[in-house]
Amino acid sequence: MEIQAGHFYFIKDEFFEKIKDKELMVNKENGHMRPCYYCFKDNRNNGLYWFIPVSSKLEKYQAIYDKKLARYKRVDTIVFGYIYGRKSAFLIQNMFPTTMEYIKEEYIKQNKKVTINDDLKNEINKKANRVLELVKAGNKHLVFPDIINIEKILLNK
Repeated sequence: MEIQAGHFYFIKDEFFEKIKDKELMVNKENGHMRPCYYCFKDNRNNGLYWFIPVSSKLEKYQAIYDKKLARYKRVDTIVFGYIYGRKSAFLIQNMFPTTMEYIKEEYIKQNKKVTINDDLKNEINKKANRVLELVKAGNKHLVFPDIINIEKILLNK
């Protein structure tokens, strides 16, 4: 399977079992896989991919977004946009890295790969890379999972 940035994927349960980070949004399969994750490639480590969970709980994340916006005047950790005609929240605050071996499958709906428009892709990628750089510079509170530790585990296997 070829992994494409800007597409959506599902992650294998084995990843969550190996990493054991209580802040990761783990799989919930009530008849269908969820959450799906937006993918972007790591700029520094070939073979490492970053995944951003997507949620349909708009009211919950809009309230969080509004609080952050009022307090900080800018929000890079949550982005709203449309996937397959449905408004969703992209939770950069819950992003994490993984490798090819833990990617289960691509999100396909009605025989088409699910993707988003270029403007939304650019916004998500820009904000996610900004947050990633800030976390690597020591601002670990911007994301819930310990992405520095997860990255170390994956790269030292």
